[in-house]
Amino acid sequence: MDDMPEREAASPAGILPTALAQNGVGEERGYRPGYEIVAERILEHIAAQRLVAGDRLPTEVDLAQMLGTSRAVVREAVKILSALGRVRAHKGRGLFVADDEGMLVTSRWGGFFRPVDIDHVLMLFEFRRVQEMSASSLAATRATPAELRTIEVAVEQCRHGFAHGAVDVFNRADDDFHAAVSVASHNAFLVSAVRDARRLQRQSSAIGIHDTLGENAELAVEEHEAIYRAIRDGRPEEAAQATAVHLDRTLEDYRREIQWRLFGQR
Repeated sequence: MDDMPEREAASPAGILPTALAQNGVGEERGYRPGYEIVAERILEHIAAQRLVAGDRLPTEVDLAQMLGTSRAVVREAVKILSALGRVRAHKGRGLFVADDEGMLVTSRWGGFFRPVDIDHVLMLFEFRRVQEMSASSLAATRATPAELRTIEVAVEQCRHGFAHGAVDVFNRADDDFHAAVSVASHNAFLVSAVRDARRLQRQSSAIGIHDTLGENAELAVEEHEAIYRAIRDGRPEEAAQATAVHLDRTLEDYRREIQWRLFGQR
């Protein structure tokens, strides 16, 4: 995935303002704040210019001019991207492509992934499906009693978070669950792959998708429970299938939410 598609090779000065206008910056679109669109466009600029960790970005003033928006909107977008570990602002020096772990190994996929591009989200879930089905299948034959307990506690915490409307608790437990299953696979490469893919997914949640706990969160709790039981009972094929069901349903939720925020339709 190092090679960018040809359509990304155009000069950002030519493609970004047009793309921005098409997505409605400056228009009244309550489901699509301008700073989210600008954050996405900055990521597109990084991808289009094939920038890597440590490369300098245009200044906030230059980005605002390039994107046809205000410096205040650019500043809010930069805050999001900084929190995600995609860019770094150095006082007196300017903006740079991040060079820490948050960039998710830039040369592999950190600079490629576009968080609200439906095709990219689909590819990410395809990747997660392969990795996590394998991880849960292996966990069903390798998990230790302590590892099973860790998975079980994560399921219980997800249920608690949903029952009490505690988004942070639910999200933290969701991360713990998927991480614990990968650890129980006793395969360090799967642990790394699952961790990195979920970090990318969180970028979709931070740009364009806001955290809520609806009826789909309840489904996630039940799906986690099914995966846990299959692993606990030593049924690798059932564990893999339960994981596929969970990820396929989650992908559909993401697809609908992105469609709504970008186009006002599900």
